[in-house]
Amino acid sequence: MNTNNNTYTIVYASLVVIVVAFLLAFVSKVLEPQSLANERIDKKKQILASLNVRDVPNSDVESKYEELVLQDMIVDVNGQVVAEGNNHDKDGFALSMKEISPEKLPIYVCQVSPGKDGKKFVFPLIGKGLWGSIWGYIALNSDLRTVYGTYFSHQSETAGLGARITELAFQNQFVGKVISKDGSQDIDLTVVKSGRVQDTAVECDGITGATLTCNGVSDMLHDCLSNYKNYLKFDEK
Repeated sequence: MNTNNNTYTIVYASLVVIVVAFLLAFVSKVLEPQSLANERIDKKKQILASLNVRDVPNSDVESKYEELVLQDMIVDVNGQVVAEGNNHDKDGFALSMKEISPEKLPIYVCQVSPGKDGKKFVFPLIGKGLWGSIWGYIALNSDLRTVYGTYFSHQSETAGLGARITELAFQNQFVGKVISKDGSQDIDLTVVKSGRVQDTAVECDGITGATLTCNGVSDMLHDCLSNYKNYLKFDEK
């Protein structure tokens, strides 16, 4: 066999490509269940974080989530219930952030302590920062107005600046604020420039040097929560 001619080189290269492609496909298929499990656990950890339940070991995430999250319902922009979400992980949880639309809006109904005051509602958030996507969850108290907790994350914001939206110091300042002012028909919860908070009921302190990322958080809160206004029954407030 002449190993120096072009035909040999082409055949050999083609066989190598086919073998490598097969191996990669095989490994990807074998690892897929574990990858999906990791994604599921990470999503549940984010939802729990919005309920101020953090640092849960991966081995305990599923049981803690099952304990606190009662329903993963779906509503539409008119506030009508599309799916009750009584079968865990089958309805709202099954929707990815990209699949959320005015016709399919997930809500996680949770019970963090006994009684009416222990009931919380978690809403997913997705928006744009300076360099890429930002996302998170916001938990409201049973009044569907007061913030119980938040969780924010990002794809590629600047370390030490926009990336600080993941820090507790930034997220915790939302706790106790309201998403809308008395008599308002809009989402008023927002982030302002650092040191310029005037209305402490709805304004949170921004991060110095990360104005565009903070604006992205404000837009995300407004745009995403506005889809739920009919469910939140703004017209009754």
